[in-house]
Amino acid sequence: MSFYSQSTVRNVCLSLTTAAVLLFANTASAADTPASLSGATLVDAAKAKSRIDGGAKAIDARVAAEYAEGHIKGAISVAYKEKSAKAADFDASLDSIDLGKLPGDKNASLVFYCNGAECWKGYKAASAAIKAGYKTVYWFRLGLPEWKAKGFPAE
Repeated sequence: MSFYSQSTVRNVCLSLTTAAVLLFANTASAADTPASLSGATLVDAAKAKSRIDGGAKAIDARVAAEYAEGHIKGAISVAYKEKSAKAADFDASLDSIDLGKLPGDKNASLVFYCNGAECWKGYKAASAAIKAGYKTVYWFRLGLPEWKAKGFPAE
């Protein structure tokens, strides 16, 4: 193979590799939850801990088995069972959540979380609480992985 041919092949391979990486990156980020939720306040681990330390209830929206493996200390398990699309315009009628496990006071401060930006259960559970009339909803988008990374109390 001549130098020109080797160079051309190398450039084509590099271009295809770059395209594949960009395609994968766009696909991965498309599955992530949105960066905001109307009616909720987005919080990071430090703000979530501050709210919880101040009396807000931590609401773990993951399934019971995940909750049993570990959760934010004192969190209430309110599993969001999803069958709907992982999209901001999801069809909540396909899903289920027992809102009866939430405090009866619609003014109670609630911090919803799950397994990070790619986990939609916290987003969807917070959406359901907002639709049910809860007024002080915090969404901890990065959830348990960020909580643990900060060394905050889990059980």
